[in-house]
Amino acid sequence: MPTLEIDEPNSAFVEEAWGDVIQAVDRTYSELVAYQEQLEAQNRELDDLRRFMNSVLTSVSDLLLVVDKDHVIEQTGGAIEQILGAGHAVEIGTPVVALVPEAARNRLRTVVDQVVRSRTATMIEIDIATDGGAAPLELSVAPRLDERGRSRGAVLVGRPVGELRSAYSKLEASHRALKEAQGHLVRNEKLASLGRLVAGVAHELNNPISFVYANTHALEKYTSRFETYFDAVQSGSSRQDLIALREELRLDRTLKNLRSAINGAKDGAERVRDIVEDLRRLSAEGTGDIVGFDLMTTTRTAADWVIRGTKTPVNMSFTDDSHGQALGNPGHVQQIVMNLVQNAIDALLDSPAPQIKFNAFRRGDHIVLHVLDNGPGIPEDVASAIFDPFFTTKPVGKGTGLGLSISHKIAEEHGGALILAQTGADGTCFELSLPAERTA
Repeated sequence: MPTLEIDEPNSAFVEEAWGDVIQAVDRTYSELVAYQEQLEAQNRELDDLRRFMNSVLTSVSDLLLVVDKDHVIEQTGGAIEQILGAGHAVEIGTPVVALVPEAARNRLRTVVDQVVRSRTATMIEIDIATDGGAAPLELSVAPRLDERGRSRGAVLVGRPVGELRSAYSKLEASHRALKEAQGHLVRNEKLASLGRLVAGVAHELNNPISFVYANTHALEKYTSRFETYFDAVQSGSSRQDLIALREELRLDRTLKNLRSAINGAKDGAERVRDIVEDLRRLSAEGTGDIVGFDLMTTTRTAADWVIRGTKTPVNMSFTDDSHGQALGNPGHVQQIVMNLVQNAIDALLDSPAPQIKFNAFRRGDHIVLHVLDNGPGIPEDVASAIFDPFFTTKPVGKGTGLGLSISHKIAEEHGGALILAQTGADGTCFELSLPAERTA
């Protein structure tokens, strides 16, 4: 039997081939191991992402439903059990319309179909069945798309609006109560301003009325003297007796005094008339009409009334470079000026030469009023809080702490502003700006 002989070169070739195969197997094994490690890492990332998504879905406080094109529920999440209740558990594979009352099912079908076709999200409000009965739900319906952008169904996210409406109702009630309280505060501040005004009116009216009363009393006395003389004439007294009676009654002097008494009574009555006219203008301009008015004239009227009610002698000066009229409610603006003047007077109680300057000028489309006093100024720690409600540096019972706060609000409602322009050892300046009336 012949023997098979292997050449040395062929044996070397086989060994080399087997070496290549073994190396290829090693590389393949290494690649498989690396791929396996990469796959395991991706699986861990996927598990982490799945746990993260589950934690997000379970922590969402809204109802979450995923449905297909046929309105069948594929997935649930969020606070669906808390919203619907234990008696209305949702199972996968049930139609989503089963969660709403019969009367709302066609509407829900129509909305889901429209979102799937148009691939555009929408928002509706619909009733949903819960353990406590039908409850309103604000429902967001968004399209569910695949990797190619085709609609596969819809995602429904809803939240109950019953509690939200209740919260809004409570908020509205609180807002009304706050407005009523604000109205009471405004009325109280107006009463305080009215008290200062009444004090000025009483002081101002007292002098002319007293003057009129004194002159009418003198007129009454003079009338009695003339009546006595005319009675003597009527009774036929002799000329000598009448001359003696005339000298006794001092009729010549009485006649001169009579004219003075009449003029005095007339001056006092005219003064009362002027005061009443000022009061009439003050009350008539307190309506809600927005009109053009002369800011400096209004400022003079308000400042005069405050000065009439105080015992502090204050030197006031007025400079008007506004060249136009302001736009607003004159009565309300008077209230602002009266508050500023009253505060200035209170700050000037210990000043040896109290002075208040009023400067009106034009700045762009606004009329600006500066109210400057030569008082001690406002401390830095107080200046930042002077417009806060109820903040006051006056003793208890001397101030409400609402004057500047209300004045600031009135200025803003007029489209203007009230600010503390400057303060220091030389005095304080408040700046009131109001829109200027547009001229044709």
